[in-house]
Amino acid sequence: MKQLEHMNKSSTRGVFLSLVLLCLTVAIIIPINAYAAETIEAKSFSFEETTIIEFTNSGKEDVNSFRIWLGSDINFKSFKTESSWTGEKTPQGVIVFTSSESVKPGESIKIGVKTDKTNPGINWKALDKNEKQIETGTTSPKELPKPIINEKLTEENSGDGILSDSAFRIIPDKPSAGSTIRITGDNFGALQQFDFYINTDKIGSFETDESGSFISTVTIPKDQSAERVDFSVRDKTGNEKKISLRIGEAETRIPATENIKLTIKGVPDIMHRGDFLEVSGTAQPNSGITASIKDADGKIINTRTAKVDSKGDWKIEEPIIVPVDAPFGRYNAVISDGKDEISASWILESSKVIILTPTALKFNPGETIKFNGTALPNKVLEIVLEDPLGAEKFSDIIQVNESGVVEFEYPTIANVDKEGTWTLIATQEGGKEFIFAGLGEIPSIPINMEFDKLNYKSTETAIISLTGKPSDKLSMLIVDPSDKPKVFSDGNNVIPITLQQDGRKTYSLDLSGYSSGVYTAVVNKGSSKSSETFTVGLQTGSGEIGISSTKLEYRPGESILILGEANPNALLTVTLTDPDGNVWKTKETFSDKNGKIADGGLRIPSKAKPGIWTINAKSGSNFDEIEIEVITSIEEGLVVTVNQGIEIPGFGKSISIKVINAIQTVQIEIISSNGDVIETLSFPASGKGEIKQPWFIPKGTSPGTYTIKVKDAQNTAETTFDIK
Repeated sequence: MKQLEHMNKSSTRGVFLSLVLLCLTVAIIIPINAYAAETIEAKSFSFEETTIIEFTNSGKEDVNSFRIWLGSDINFKSFKTESSWTGEKTPQGVIVFTSSESVKPGESIKIGVKTDKTNPGINWKALDKNEKQIETGTTSPKELPKPIINEKLTEENSGDGILSDSAFRIIPDKPSAGSTIRITGDNFGALQQFDFYINTDKIGSFETDESGSFISTVTIPKDQSAERVDFSVRDKTGNEKKISLRIGEAETRIPATENIKLTIKGVPDIMHRGDFLEVSGTAQPNSGITASIKDADGKIINTRTAKVDSKGDWKIEEPIIVPVDAPFGRYNAVISDGKDEISASWILESSKVIILTPTALKFNPGETIKFNGTALPNKVLEIVLEDPLGAEKFSDIIQVNESGVVEFEYPTIANVDKEGTWTLIATQEGGKEFIFAGLGEIPSIPINMEFDKLNYKSTETAIISLTGKPSDKLSMLIVDPSDKPKVFSDGNNVIPITLQQDGRKTYSLDLSGYSSGVYTAVVNKGSSKSSETFTVGLQTGSGEIGISSTKLEYRPGESILILGEANPNALLTVTLTDPDGNVWKTKETFSDKNGKIADGGLRIPSKAKPGIWTINAKSGSNFDEIEIEVITSIEEGLVVTVNQGIEIPGFGKSISIKVINAIQTVQIEIISSNGDVIETLSFPASGKGEIKQPWFIPKGTSPGTYTIKVKDAQNTAETTFDIK
């Protein structure tokens, strides 16, 4: 994972000034322990990807540190805080802010963060000088309108390159590889130089005029893949504006008399049940081919056709998925253009222990995505379902029964769930499999990267397994413990990697000369990216270990964030055990260079037994153990409760709405006693199936009894509350 860089002073100043103009649009943070007396008052101001949080100490204890973290589908891009405070981001994404000057009662501190998505939910925790928790909470900011930039503010920001209302466009808006495009922009910093990028590749530079406008031309590289990319304009401080467009195929004319050989690619030597077979190749332009799959007995079991384009390329439109019950043995793919015929073969074997496939390659929005197959019997299987943006939509720990049969389904919501390639990640006994299904379109295989272990000696070689599309060209970057790209012996900091025809590649990374610490490997292809953390030279610690969880009570299916301290760069083993002493998960983790532990890799199973569960963190002969309580609520289905909220001058009184056991997006209706719908709200449920949302009572609302009705993908619920 790429580490964050601090926001530059000039851009931060502009964001803070813009946000001050929006002081009337305040999103209030509702603490998790909302029923207790608040000791920390927190307000957040949010604009685009920037959120400013102001913490005010309303209690009696000094606050010496704050910790903030995001959900699994959002990442911090940068952060900024007051001069007397310092911030440090852990490899797990938690930013720890500390200072020698505490926040005393009545005092406040501002923290600014940029994220890769707008209006993020931000979790926070306040601690005293002994790292004891004072209070914890979570933000629910609302998207604010674009600020009006007055002349004074524009003058103050004249030194910035990228301004809040900077904009540019590409002409034509459907460019192709190798073509020349024109870029026009307005409202940028005057008389400043900018760079123009396709994804991470710089392809041009230009300068704005006295009014902050520009017109420039650049040429898209001929080898640019035909896919969706990010075009971005960047100033010299790293700020950027970007738009996303799809690149078309390069226009190539092939003489009609040219003879192109019939070929096939994408066929591996070995396949397994559940694998995708994406077959492509070349043939005579503007013709057609027939692809037939034959089993070990020579019987045709699948036939597809494909059109050959004007360049002589063909590809089977829908990948062929190997059934979970396909017989083992040798198979052949036979390609014919009517005159010539070629073939390629592979062996179907059984080395996989997790064999899961979708019941269809393409599901329509609103349908239920279903997977089935087998895994090791009588063993724990962990599954995580991610949408095309990498957001975790569902996860669980399943106890596979003696049959080994596994079935999983997820109901989608049309116009809510993202269309594209969905990924089911299944892990069991140290093995991990990625299974793909498409929502609204045929799935494509994204980049995936896997290290053979977490920690290495500097004399070892790390074995990295990469998967993607056949013959994909990737670039790999190694980020060292000081958050800088590692420079290799050839003077470059990027390792080029080309996947094989079967879309796989094993890369051996020589770790000679690597110092002890935590590293991140980042693999890019166009706008697609995958990252993994690995460590070098970490040892089991000899010092004390101290861990804690962010709360003491959990419900089935909830994830657990473990925070703590140990010796710097220590290797630890974390174990989750149920009340009967059964170990549900054991995983390796580590402390960073400052001895901080932050790990979110544990999760309560969906069918967890209620009672006291144990989390043990061990490093060498040293360990620490904490207890958490798992509560299986007697309340089943959707549940909504209402409590008295906070009161803010200028906004009035509010109620606090809490929804539990929710699935996906929840619609909330607030209805008067005569049946009139006062307001309709809509919020996505968290990974825990919860929503906590304040609602400010409109001025002039008549006293009486009101009803709140909530509805998710499967259930409805309602409750009443009184306005006096």
